[in-house]
Amino acid sequence: MEILKAEKLVKTFTISEKQRKALGIRDKKKVAVDGVSFIAKSGEVFGLIGPNGAGKTTTMRMLATLIAPDSGDALYNDVSAVKSPEKIRSQLAFLTTDLKLDMKSTPNIMFDFFAKLYHVPEDAAEKRKKALFDEFGINQFADTTISKLSQGQRQKVSLVISVIHDPKFVIFDEPTNGLDIIAAREVREFILNMKRSGKCVIISTHLFDLVEKVCDRAAMIMDGKIVADDTLENLMQGRSLEDAFYDIYTSRTGGNDEV
Repeated sequence: MEILKAEKLVKTFTISEKQRKALGIRDKKKVAVDGVSFIAKSGEVFGLIGPNGAGKTTTMRMLATLIAPDSGDALYNDVSAVKSPEKIRSQLAFLTTDLKLDMKSTPNIMFDFFAKLYHVPEDAAEKRKKALFDEFGINQFADTTISKLSQGQRQKVSLVISVIHDPKFVIFDEPTNGLDIIAAREVREFILNMKRSGKCVIISTHLFDLVEKVCDRAAMIMDGKIVADDTLENLMQGRSLEDAFYDIYTSRTGGNDEV
């Protein structure tokens, strides 16, 4: 079984004077993630849910080895992301809306380029391309310049590129952002297919509906801290996930602050 363990991850950022003025704060440091721990396993989808600025994306970037934690670690089958990030990256897919595509290229060219980058054998890459392009309907615009594609089409290309190497661990940061209802549904089904194939899938989102539809377990994050971590059934207890989140939020704040 593939297991990802986030262990007491901490990340602090320095805030510039301009940013402090804009935010109306005096502190020069911002603790974005404060001791985040959770466990995700293969064959399930784990959701990290919280409002904007709660620390979701920073957590995901640490898991993906894009930024190093100030302290703590992420263990992929007991391999440290801090000590051995290069070993992790070959087993990992990370999808973010910030993924930059070459606007002058095409989906076909981009796929072939990244397949070589990940050292995927040519015959395996062709089979992988056919399966993924068929699943997401990319064939109809496979040779169209990316600059001419819609946001949803670009997101599909980004998603397909991120899993070229058939990784064991799949991390999606806000996977349905900017997508129309059809494309969002296709991405949700893709996430469930990853689960069915035995992948360990972690998503971060502020969308309660997405978590309810695809996740087996979830953790709620507020102000950089995990405030709840359980199965969806136990978190919801007969309520909607949104209601469960707000119950926990108001119990912590008294409902006096905006989420």
